[in-house]
Amino acid sequence: MAWRVLISKIPKSKTLTPKFASLVSNPKPNLSIFSSPFSTSFLITKTPKKYRKKCSKPDSPRTKPVQNPHLESILQRDSYFRFLTRSKSFLSTQPEHALRLDDAGKLYRELGFPGGRKVSRFLQRQPTIFATYRHADNKMWVGFTEFMEELLLEEKEIMNEMESDRVNKVRKLLMMSKYKRIPLSKIHHCRLLFGVPDDFRDRVAKYPEFFRIVMEDDGKRILELVKWDPLLAVSDIERECLVDEDRVKNMFNFLVKYGKDLGLEYDEMKKLYSLNTLLMVSLYSDGWRFDLWSLEVEKYRVGVVHEFLRLTLEKRASIHHIVEFKEEFSLTRQTYQMLKKQPQTFYMAGIEMNWDVFLKDAYDGDGVLIVKDPRVIFNDRLRTYAQMQEGELGYGDDTT
Repeated sequence: MAWRVLISKIPKSKTLTPKFASLVSNPKPNLSIFSSPFSTSFLITKTPKKYRKKCSKPDSPRTKPVQNPHLESILQRDSYFRFLTRSKSFLSTQPEHALRLDDAGKLYRELGFPGGRKVSRFLQRQPTIFATYRHADNKMWVGFTEFMEELLLEEKEIMNEMESDRVNKVRKLLMMSKYKRIPLSKIHHCRLLFGVPDDFRDRVAKYPEFFRIVMEDDGKRILELVKWDPLLAVSDIERECLVDEDRVKNMFNFLVKYGKDLGLEYDEMKKLYSLNTLLMVSLYSDGWRFDLWSLEVEKYRVGVVHEFLRLTLEKRASIHHIVEFKEEFSLTRQTYQMLKKQPQTFYMAGIEMNWDVFLKDAYDGDGVLIVKDPRVIFNDRLRTYAQMQEGELGYGDDTT
């Protein structure tokens, strides 16, 4: 054959050999690098289910929450005016409403500006509110403008006019609490949320028929309820139910697992539907006595948060405000998940670790609060003035 002749002509010294000697010494490939810990040398099996990658389900219009850009923009507004809100609150407590500029630069948390930034840059953005001047000690100080001092007097008048309303708010909070007592420090920390004045701890002494201050061993001052008022022990949900019961039934949804066919009559199915939807637990009862994971205690907690938000000025609160009263209102760590199951009533804005809860029916389609407290109206005007320059004041703006 021709191929035999060609092979015979090849010199033995030039015999072709593999380039890699390892392949000659070990002609069989090492199959261990191709096998998994769940396979054998002769059989490749499937990866056990617990070791498989879990694929997330694609978003569906039925499951993905609808974002409300109007309510989300409120959080952006709060972030923009954080320096105004915190600086106004802090300076109002200082003697003569003034602070050394050097000291102000160190109080970035109290004044609401990022650490490492110059406070003077934020003061210059709001010339109608803040002013700097040189004191007799030849140091630069920061304080309020004359225009802002007039606004503070107006705000104080609003506080005095709304004092009875604020007292009732605190009374309702105490009546909802577990032992009808709340530390004064917690109420003071959330005072802006409810429109409570800064000196509320001193004003409490004017109402001995409603409140009592108890000093604990650690020095903490506790505010206690003196007298129960049945007229105040009526939640906003109960009032709305008298007006429109069907609307209130659709506000909440408490799922109860049951088979598809229970063989129930129409009246019995109607009762079961009512159990799933209607909030039947009084918010001013001892709801904390219910079983920890029962349907009744979930209804109670959802209702407490609803009433809590109704007492706020803007019908909303951040997670930090709600958690502040966790012990008093018997809330759990699952508060976020609990409220997330009620999208008809609550809207969660922001991110999960720093979210705000809105009462949806308190806002119109454009994200504007339907009923505004006088303090809310004042805050809206203050933000408008804060965006003005000094020369823009006094032209058609009623400051009284």
